[in-house]
Amino acid sequence: MTPFRTRLKQVVDWRAALIAGVASGAVFLLLSTWFAYSNVGSASLMARVLASVLLGEDVLSPAAGDTLRVWTAALVVHTPFSLGFACLIAYVLHRWGLIVGIVGGALFGLALYGINFYALTSFMPQFAIIKSSSLAFTHVIFGAFAGGVYELLEIEEFVEVPE
Repeated sequence: MTPFRTRLKQVVDWRAALIAGVASGAVFLLLSTWFAYSNVGSASLMARVLASVLLGEDVLSPAAGDTLRVWTAALVVHTPFSLGFACLIAYVLHRWGLIVGIVGGALFGLALYGINFYALTSFMPQFAIIKSSSLAFTHVIFGAFAGGVYELLEIEEFVEVPE
């Protein structure tokens, strides 16, 4: 009988990944709302663009305003993406610690900005109206925050896997 050789493999702490997704998604929305207000004078611009995915392009008009319907739709669109991207960051970067979590997350955020505003705008052209360097910065902060929060909250767990 041959003995099986095993090695330890670190697993993702999904609880920490989901918390990182909620936290980084909230930071992203706060920053992007603040940038929209300071650059364009409309705090609801980001919410209206996100809400347009569900409610249609009619909500893009400033006349649509700051309604509970717009902000709720924006959260319904934004939250699953924040959770999903934070989980992806956690899955890819969970083995290497805090510094790699922050730097790798920031690079992921920058790549996400490139995908969102240089590829996906061909499917959703309304997103082109918010394309800016400040929004690129908020994507970088989102990724860095998601990677950092994940690494700070992660409870490291290892499982044995056969070689």
